[in-house]
Amino acid sequence: MTDPNTPTSLTDDALELAKLRAGLTAGLTPDQSTRLIGSTEDELTADAQMLAAEFSTAEPTPLAPRVGGPRGVDVTSGAGTVSGGAARYRARYGLDESGSRLPVPQPTNTGHTTNPYAERAYTWER
Repeated sequence: MTDPNTPTSLTDDALELAKLRAGLTAGLTPDQSTRLIGSTEDELTADAQMLAAEFSTAEPTPLAPRVGGPRGVDVTSGAGTVSGGAARYRARYGLDESGSRLPVPQPTNTGHTTNPYAERAYTWER
């Protein structure tokens, strides 16, 4: 006959249930509870409390610094609405209402044409 005060080893489903019960009691998630080590309920409870203590004493990770710098004038000032901001964007980058680039004025022909591939060489006369 076995002594009722002696802890008995758990097997299979009973062990999984005991892990889950001990982990949830200690404040662990079900995934964390499956990693508990022990073969009796007392061992699992002790391991769950130790694991929960390690998680709770860990300092929270500092927030990552924001990247990208300050927001531009298109975002923070004056636009007020989406259409107002879109109009400012189009004006700033030279776009028309459809989002196409505005035509660039071409230089007018002055009558003087040059060959860009001509060699400019100087000679010394004596």
